[in-house]
Amino acid sequence: MTGQGRDILIGIDAGTSVIKSVAFLLDGTQIATASLPNRYTTRADGAAFQSQTKTWADCAQTLLDLADKVPDLAVRTAALAVTGQGDGTWLVGKDNQPVTDGWLWLDARSSATATRLRQSEPRARFESTGTALNACQMGVQLAHMDATQPDMLDAAEVSLHCKDWLYLNLTGVRATDPSEANFTFGNFRTRTYNDAVICSLGLDHRRALLPEIVDGARQTHGLSAQAAHQTGLLEGTPVALAYVDVVCTGLGAGLYTPEGATGCTIVGSTGMHMRAASADDVKLSAEPSGYIMVLPVPGTVAQIQTNMASTLNIDWLLGLGADLIKEMGGTVSHADLVARIEGWLAGTQPGEVIYHPYISEAGERGPFIDTNARAGFAGLGSKHGFADLLRAVIEGLGYAGRDCYDAMGGVPSEVRLTGGAARSTALRKILSAALNASVRTASREEAGAAGAAMTAAVAIGAYAGMNDCIADWVQPLLGPSEAPDLALAARYDALFPSYRNMRRDAGPIWATLAAIKETHHA
Repeated sequence: MTGQGRDILIGIDAGTSVIKSVAFLLDGTQIATASLPNRYTTRADGAAFQSQTKTWADCAQTLLDLADKVPDLAVRTAALAVTGQGDGTWLVGKDNQPVTDGWLWLDARSSATATRLRQSEPRARFESTGTALNACQMGVQLAHMDATQPDMLDAAEVSLHCKDWLYLNLTGVRATDPSEANFTFGNFRTRTYNDAVICSLGLDHRRALLPEIVDGARQTHGLSAQAAHQTGLLEGTPVALAYVDVVCTGLGAGLYTPEGATGCTIVGSTGMHMRAASADDVKLSAEPSGYIMVLPVPGTVAQIQTNMASTLNIDWLLGLGADLIKEMGGTVSHADLVARIEGWLAGTQPGEVIYHPYISEAGERGPFIDTNARAGFAGLGSKHGFADLLRAVIEGLGYAGRDCYDAMGGVPSEVRLTGGAARSTALRKILSAALNASVRTASREEAGAAGAAMTAAVAIGAYAGMNDCIADWVQPLLGPSEAPDLALAARYDALFPSYRNMRRDAGPIWATLAAIKETHHA
């Protein structure tokens, strides 16, 4: 229960690009945010990693910065909760110290291992986890480490995810949440680890690395004395380990509403397309793909298809423009280029170029899995310029979303949009037409942090259950429904089969490119 004068909940969201701490009143009103860039390193071999020590230091700093914005934050905080980027592998050893840098979901080093495991994957593993194997996941990354760097695993005592690492530093407790534990190593119906799944990954002898599963909507741990000193908060303050950021963002954006089924698309670094369902009603596809993530609502899951890269495609194209300007002696910021997107789109015609948004070096994971998949344009002519490429990239994100929803039974009549890019009117219009569905955005600025804080709100008894919390935190913030432009939707309907056929036919080309690249590097 909340104590006298404790009227604030803090949600920590450690994303791929930014780590932030957000303060909310108990009724869901957002009052302050503090953030820092969440930097990571990439290498030509596909590696993508970040310093675990730096990530915790940045997390603690955002809490200190939040206190500068909120009077008496420490004594007013009823609880805090932490979520973060999903997948990846953060190894911790003796005295809770990092064994190495955290491997991110972007890391492609285990691509060959993912391919090998999929070739012998038992159907029972997919039936249990509801999730297809890909190079992003801890299970695959651990299997790759075990085969190539076993000494690293020998030095580890526990294998965590980003948010779990932060929770360890906040509380001293080694744990993971039900969502990440189940889609990687468990059973989404029972919400427990499954030894047969662990065996299928060849990790029986590494079973001890898997931490306790803690449901942050039911259980909290107190802020440790050391963490209290580093963050400025009070020792013993309840801390909830929230579910993975995808679940929290969907929760805060309106994915789950008791009265009906809707879709939710997160337009972020990755593209997440999801719909809530009863765990008993899930029908798994014949070909393994996608994720099933349990929600902090009993018996309820999110069926999810994910594009490896979403706005990363836009960032890539804008980065090309910025590099050319820099080479000519000029300067331009990413924000300056983003501010011009609406104007660029206004001067283009829709549906002239098709783009497949597979820009990640890790390939694609939804609604198909191919670590060799790569981005490409089709239909370019000499009259096309930078703005036309930009439109094609954004249309490609819409087609990719439709491809994902089709794999889950079709696009819902309404899709809730969240993520920074969803603020763009032009982008929403394109996505709505490409999906041929109405879209609705939430005015909630920080959906991921809000979803985490909602978990804490239920855990400490501020609300009797998640449905009651949603009534205050989500429903009042949903904006009006925006219907698709019918003419634009008809054009995209005509083009979408070509989009899908081309990506289905491109597999051998991608494989050849990958083989040549591998030969060259060898």
